[in-house]
Parts: sequence; structure tokens; C-alpha cells
Amino acid sequence: MADTVSYRPKAGEIPTQPGVYRFRDKNRRVLYVGKAKNLRARLSNYFQPLRSLHERTRRMVTTAASVEWTVVGSEFEALQLEYTWIKEFNPPFNVQFRDDKSYPYLAVTLGDRIPRVMVTRNRNIKDARYFGPYTKVWAIRDTVDLMLKAFPVRSCSDGVYRRAELTGRPCLLGDIGKCAAPCVGRVTPEEHRELAEDFVSFMAGNDTKYIRALTEQMKQAASTMDYEAAARHRDAIQALEAAMGKSAVVLQENVDLDAFGIAHDELAAAVQQFIVRGGRIRGVRSWVVDKELDMDLGELIETVMQNAYEGVDVPPREIIVPELPEDAAELEQWLTARRHENSGGAVSDPTATRGRLSGRVELKVAQRGDKAALAQTAEMNAKNALVLYKTRRSSDFVARSKALNDIQDALGMDDAPLRMECYDVSHLSGTNIVASMVVFEDGLPRKDQYRRFSIPESTDDTESIYQVISRRLAYLRDDAPVDAATDAAAVTPAAGESGDDPSIDVDAEIAEAAEKRRRKFSYPPNLLIVDGGQPQVAAAKRALDESGVTGIQLAGIAKRLEEVWLPDSDFPVILPRNSDALFLIQRIRDEAHRFAITYQRARRKRDISTVLGEIPGLGPSRVKELLKHFGSVAQLRKATPEQIAEVRGVGRRLAAAVHERLTDTASDSASDTASV
Repeated sequence: MADTVSYRPKAGEIPTQPGVYRFRDKNRRVLYVGKAKNLRARLSNYFQPLRSLHERTRRMVTTAASVEWTVVGSEFEALQLEYTWIKEFNPPFNVQFRDDKSYPYLAVTLGDRIPRVMVTRNRNIKDARYFGPYTKVWAIRDTVDLMLKAFPVRSCSDGVYRRAELTGRPCLLGDIGKCAAPCVGRVTPEEHRELAEDFVSFMAGNDTKYIRALTEQMKQAASTMDYEAAARHRDAIQALEAAMGKSAVVLQENVDLDAFGIAHDELAAAVQQFIVRGGRIRGVRSWVVDKELDMDLGELIETVMQNAYEGVDVPPREIIVPELPEDAAELEQWLTARRHENSGGAVSDPTATRGRLSGRVELKVAQRGDKAALAQTAEMNAKNALVLYKTRRSSDFVARSKALNDIQDALGMDDAPLRMECYDVSHLSGTNIVASMVVFEDGLPRKDQYRRFSIPESTDDTESIYQVISRRLAYLRDDAPVDAATDAAAVTPAAGESGDDPSIDVDAEIAEAAEKRRRKFSYPPNLLIVDGGQPQVAAAKRALDESGVTGIQLAGIAKRLEEVWLPDSDFPVILPRNSDALFLIQRIRDEAHRFAITYQRARRKRDISTVLGEIPGLGPSRVKELLKHFGSVAQLRKATPEQIAEVRGVGRRLAAAVHERLTDTASDSASDTASV
């Protein structure tokens, strides 16, 4: 392999100023657009020896045939130009956004002579003020229905409005008081525009001001015995309070912000945006990002901001993000420009609303309080969305079929891997070594066939993989003994999925049960996957060769780069980052990791409970109280006898015995680890 690509610019040709660069293929298609504070420093990263590059970066630079750059005056101009070029060229190696929904918005067409309130998915109406997005159409329609009782703004279509003007008769909404009926002259266009601006101001967060004003008007009308007007004001107050009740109160009423939660892995990221206006959540938006090249959270946040505010959405003055990117100052400047651009001309009045749309945008990381809690909620929703996105991709029949066929082609298999098994090893500083086996058939998990392995002794992860694969393959030999499942470190079926107790090894004395498990366990996989790179694959191949079992394809997946390794191969198999095949392999790997970690934690908890249970006078209830009080075994080991004695039901003498026992156990574990 050559050290670098042939089109690498000569030394000194690349300037050191800020700028934007583009990689193109031989057909002049733009493959990737990036920006840099220092073009020479950034581009030199792409022209290192190919073997040292990230696998997907290497694929991009080898696919490209040329690179070009444009120098700009500042980092802010570089950010603007990068955004423009990404929208213009849609480069395949840049982040690809998958907005899985077309969200409904509430729009007020303030650019019209007679403004109209409408629910729409069109975000390009000129001079309209938008609110949302909302997750459900019916929810925003209910809100509009309530709002029209207090602010009877026109909501009919242009055709209905013109027909009412010609006939001199208002529509039904005008008759029932949900429209001020400017079509027939009940109010002037100027009076109707004031209603529309009040509607906008209320939706923008000035809700309590209108309720206070209506309450005062109701009291004044009642004092003058104008009970009909007082009743109208009362109904309007109830309608506005009902509309406010449809949005959750999360912050103080004068707070406007957007909170972003981001959950990402090597392949994709899920973004959750909470839109808070006037202290209330006015809208929620979520979308998925496919990551073609590797990028950190800061770079991801930058692209998320550009995507979130590329249209008509007005950035608030405060945006909560999980982490500040390196060019946060330039990004704030760009967002401020977008804020003024998107809000310009949309509202002619009122003053309060204009005030909310002015000012500089700030990116912040919430450290404590209600804002931090909101950011945590957004992140939790993003994590759930990422899991759901990956699960849906793996569960779809067409996607699963394509994934299995793509795996077959990528690994050079004769048939599609209808049965796949994946193995992972878990331990705590070399102790409590366990392993997991998860099974996917037709691209779906078979939890009743999951297995867990206890490993008494091992020198490292490769040795553990060798032991586990050897024990697994013993079931596939023609001469496999009936009691193969009953060795000292036997296989344990999955808890709650096979019906066996996870804390009890397979009983060697029950031959019938062992034979049943052996038959169930002797079904061979088409593809055997280990969590790891070349060393782990080599260990698994050694076990496969020694077993004499044939007809099984072996592969490993390295987590850091998400690359697939085959036995005796110097280079990995690189699957496209947005492919269904890689998503399926990643899912089975993550499931094996989860299963191994769960078993390892259960073993640790069982071990410490057993140790404490051997102390005279310390029963299960007191063991539970100790673990509950200190929160973890590590904290309990650090505790002094006096601190242990503070636990309910544990006296000084018993506390001293617990401390002595845990100290002796820790010393024994340390000496065992040192001897290994």
C-alpha cells in the first residue's frame, strides 16, 4: 500500500489561513466538505501514511481524486461557507440527517393583509411566524381551538374567506365566536392584526400577562354589573389556561431556550430537541444522524445546530448543549445571525415579542438545577430514540434480509448467515471472568438459546475467548459426550429466558437434563462472531482448528473503528457506516456485551452476599441493608467499623466483624491477582 495518495499537495502549497476544503472524486463530485482554522494543519491530517488513518477516513481519501480549498477572512466566514457548500453539494461523507418525520407547525401568516392561523408542514411561507414543531397534529389543533376562544383570529382558507366577502355572510366560526369575522367588517383589518399579534405574543411565552389582563377586565366588568362581558372574559381565561395546561412547566416563566440531548455511537446519533418558551415545553423534535466519518461530540453538535436552524426556526437566546464545541464563539455568531434573519419582519408588534427575538445567542452546558434536569431528560430521550432506531432497522424484514445478504457477500460466505452466534468476555481487573453467547436467527435474537460461561482461570481476553469457543465447539463434534455441558466451569442458560436459575451451574448428576441441553446446544451457527480484532479472531480460529469442526465462518468486530476482521487477514472488511449489515453486526455485538456485563455484575453481587452471609449474626436482611446504605461493595469495603455501625440493625461488634472479613477478603484477592 502506498504511503499516501497521489494527489497530495506539495509542501508549502496549502495556506495556513482559515478556510473551507472540498474533496472531489474523478468525476468532480464533491465527496466531503470541511472547515479549518488552519488549512495546512487540518489537511495534513488527511495525508498521513494510509495505514495510520481511520479506516473510513482512508476510504474517503482513496475514493477522492483531488482536494481544493478556499481561504476566507475569519473562522466565522469559514463556518458560513461550509454550511452553504454542504447544503449545495450534499456530500456523501458528511453527516447525513434522517429526519424521520415531517413535523406539523402552528403558523400565523403575518405577511398577509388579513393574517391567518393555520396548522401546516410547510416551513417556507413568507413572513409567517412559526411555533413548534409538534409531535401530533391533533394536539396542536386542540390548542388552536382553545386559543381562538380568546383570540378569534381568522383560520379559514383563502377560498372560504373570499366567498364570505362576496356573500356578506361569515362562516360557522364567525357565528360561534371563534373568528372576529373581518370578512364581513365586524372588525377592521387593523383590529384583526392586533388580535393576530396578541396570539403570536401569547404563543411566544407572554401567556401570564394576558391572563392577568383578562382577569382584571373580568373583575372590572363584574363591578359595573356587565355580567355578559365578565362571562366572555371568564371563558377566555379558562380557554387560555386550558391551552397552557397542554404544555408542561419546566422552568421559570421568563425563560426561553432550546435543550438538546444527543446519544451517539460509531455509526449513528439520535438528537432530541426540547423547545421551551415562557418556561413551558412548546415543542419537541427528534431526528437521526448517520455518521460516515468518525467525529467527536463537539463536531457533531456543530452539524446539529446547522441542521436545527437551517429553515424558519428562530434560535432562542439560550441553547443548552451536552458539550461546547471548539468553535463555540463562531457558532454563536452564526446562530445570532440566523436569529435576526429568521425573525426579521415576522412580527410588526408587540414590543414584548420583539424583545424576545433580539439579543445574542449563547451556547451553554447546564451544570445544575432545573436546566440540567431538562438536559438530562433530553439526553435520556435521545438514548431511547437511538435504541429504537437501531432496533427498527434490525427488525424490519426487508432490512434484515438485505443485511444478511450483504454480510454473506462481504465475508465471502456460500450462504446467508441465518444463524449467528456472538461471544464477549467480561471481568473486573482479571477477576470474576465470565463470557456470554447470544444467538440471532434470521436477524432476530433467540433469547432462549443465550448462554453464559464461567471461566475459572485465564491470562487475558484472548485466552478466555479460546476457552469459551473450545467449550462451545465441543457440542458440535460428532463424538461430543453427553456430559460435555457438565464440566466444572459449565455453561449457564440465560436467566428468565431458558427457565434455569442463573446462579446454579448445570447439574452434572441429571443426565436427562444435560442430554436435552446438549441437543439444543449442538445446532451449528453459520457465522461465529467474537468481540474484538485480530488477536481475538486468531484465538477463536485456534479453537476452531483444534476442534475439527468445519463449515463455520469466523469473524470479529473491533469496537473502536467498527471494522470486521477475518482469520489470516491483514486488512479488515469495511462495511458502509449506514448499511443494514453493519447495524445488524453491531447490534449482536452490543447484545453480547450487555449480556456478559449483566452476568458479571450478578456474579460480583452474589460473591459479596455469600461472603457477608458467612458472618455469624448477619442474615440476608442485614446484608441488604448494608448494601443499600453504602450503595456499592466498593464503598462498603472503604467504610470504617464506626461507619458500618451506623447502619440500622448493625452494632459495633458486628460492624467490626464485617470490616475484618471484608479486609481479609480484599487481601486474599490482591494476593491471588499478584500471583496470576
